[in-house]
Amino acid sequence: MSQIKCPHCGEVFTVDQSRYAEILNQVRTTTFEKEVAAQLEHFKALHEKDLETKEITLKSQMQTSVNQKNEEISHLKQQLASLEQKKELELIQKISQFELAQKEAELEKQSLKETYTTQIKLKEEEIERYKDFKLKQSTKMLGETLEQHCEIEFNRMRMAAFPNAVFEKDNDASSGSKGDYIFKEYDEDGVEIISIMFEMKNEGDATATKKKNEHFFKELDKDRHEKKCEYAVLVSLLESDSELYNTGIVDVSYLYPKMFVVRPPFFLPIIALLRNAALNALKYKKEAH
Repeated sequence: MSQIKCPHCGEVFTVDQSRYAEILNQVRTTTFEKEVAAQLEHFKALHEKDLETKEITLKSQMQTSVNQKNEEISHLKQQLASLEQKKELELIQKISQFELAQKEAELEKQSLKETYTTQIKLKEEEIERYKDFKLKQSTKMLGETLEQHCEIEFNRMRMAAFPNAVFEKDNDASSGSKGDYIFKEYDEDGVEIISIMFEMKNEGDATATKKKNEHFFKELDKDRHEKKCEYAVLVSLLESDSELYNTGIVDVSYLYPKMFVVRPPFFLPIIALLRNAALNALKYKKEAH
């Protein structure tokens, strides 16, 4: 038999061995379950704490990762903005270059247009002068021939442009032929600078058969040599529809040396051209000596 004291009321009970064993077993089972439950609570608390820690850690890692990704995205955005800005600047530069090229092309076009307009105007003025001369010739408004026209034009400019020059009729026909006029200019020492044999031909001077300028080259070259002139110039109104001769001054020295054919408006310009070349040559000769 075994005795058991109640922990509440203090009464003592007597129980047999089998009953005691049963009660003891019950007490052990309750204690074990309490211990198990306590252990479970403990492990549950540990597990929850571990989960909480892991969750915090995971959240921290995720936040760090998010921050890194945000930094990468921000960096990529900056790179993209920089690239876009660079491309925008390049585009602006290209547009500026294109606009500049357009302006330069426009200025060049305007310059060419002005040059062309000036050339057209000069050509029109030249044509008008030629027409005016032809009109005077045809109507005899001034009663002058081509020879007289050239002589008057020269005398108008003699003192201003050719103070040391003479322009006289060629009256020496001892060789069987003669030119129309001889131009000669001298320096301060009386040394001849240049001499030109002139022949004037207009439509009225030709026969019924239309004459060409080249028909008079041989005789003009002969007169130049006989009168010891350096140049020969044919002032001509012949072949009025010729594109070659209507340019104004034509060098025909490929046929006869130092020979030119000019339209009347270029009578004074050819003298000035040949005279300036002769003055330059004289200057070089003096420097050489």
